[in-house]
Order: sequence, then C-alpha cells, then structure tokens
Amino acid sequence: FPVTIRCLFSGFYAIVTAMNSQFAQASVAIFVAMVLDSLDGRVARLTNTTSDFGANYDSLADMVSFGVAPALIMYEWALQGMGKLGWLAAFIYVAGAALRLARFNTNIGVVDKRFFQGLPSPAAAALAAGFVWLITDLRESKLLDGSVAGLRWLAWSVTVYAGVTMVSNVPFYSFKDLNLRRSVPFFFIAVGALVLVLISQDPPSSLFLIVTAYAL
Repeated sequence: FPVTIRCLFSGFYAIVTAMNSQFAQASVAIFVAMVLDSLDGRVARLTNTTSDFGANYDSLADMVSFGVAPALIMYEWALQGMGKLGWLAAFIYVAGAALRLARFNTNIGVVDKRFFQGLPSPAAAALAAGFVWLITDLRESKLLDGSVAGLRWLAWSVTVYAGVTMVSNVPFYSFKDLNLRRSVPFFFIAVGALVLVLISQDPPSSLFLIVTAYAL
C-alpha cells in the first residue's frame, strides 16, 4: 500500500505539472511511477501483505498513472491544437489502458506469465511520456528547432499506437521468468552495467530508445 500510493501520487503529480506546461517533469514522474509499480508487488510479497484490496488499489493507481496521466500529457503538449482528432487520440489511449488493465485482472490466472497479452500499460505510458521528454530535451538543448505543432501528427501516431497495442493480442515478453537469485553469467552483468551507463549519459534518448524497441 505505501508503495502503491506513491505510484498514484507520481501519476497525479504528472497531471498537475502537465497542466502547468512542465512537460519534462511530468514525463519523469511517469517513469518514477513505473519504478514504483515494479516494486509494489515484490514488497507486498516480501512483507507478506498481499491482499485483494491491494491488487484492486494497484489497478486503480495504474489507471491514473499509466492511463489518464500520459494521455493528458500528450494532449496538453501537442494534441489539443488538433481539435477533435486530438482528444480522440487521447481517449483511444485512455480506453486502451482501461481495457488492458481489466483484461489483465480477469486473465491473471489463465495466461502464460512469461508473456503479456498486449503492450503492458506502464510500457505504453513510457512510450508516450518518453517521446514528450525526448523532444522537450532536444528543444531545450537547441538540438531541435521549431514548435511542437510540426510534431503533432507524430505525437498523434504514438498515442494511438500505444492505445491500440495495449488491447492487441500480440505477446510481449514479461521478464517474469528471470530468476535473479540464481547465478547470472558475467556477460549479462556487463551488458546490464553498460545499459545503466548509457542511460545515465542521456536518460531521455536512452529510455525512449529502449521503450520503443520493446513496444515495436
């Protein structure tokens, strides 16, 4: 519960900062929510505090952090200038996230745990928020000129793709069968360290590249 409520706060914070046009902070908050979401289940199992209430609360927090917040960030950042097409894309994303979470809850005991059915909502949120964070960082660094208006259709495509992919039947590897308690080959340790170094050098670009590769 304490970790989940922090995840919920991160999503709420992302919404508030996006409404104040602080899009880089809003995007970072989504990634913070992802980290917290990956920890809440593990913490509950380690402390033996799992419950149906916690599972349902986690889904509601995910809907805010990975459903409503990314759609609102995208809409405030680029889609609102597109009129009906803009809010339609944002709604497709929100609806896709709601359907994805509902399907996950109902199929949790019957699907292959090695794979997600459809793009998981945290990854979809990272795809949308990562795109916003990357473009915002490039513009602040003067590496990209022009207004957001020129990127509206690309933002629209990313939003719709994320929303539709969440409700697809495409299997996405869940990484849940990785057992970190067993001995890990040195090669994977070295690769993991290299990835962390690359992310630390340029977080917006590195994270967006990783999430895009997974989403595709």
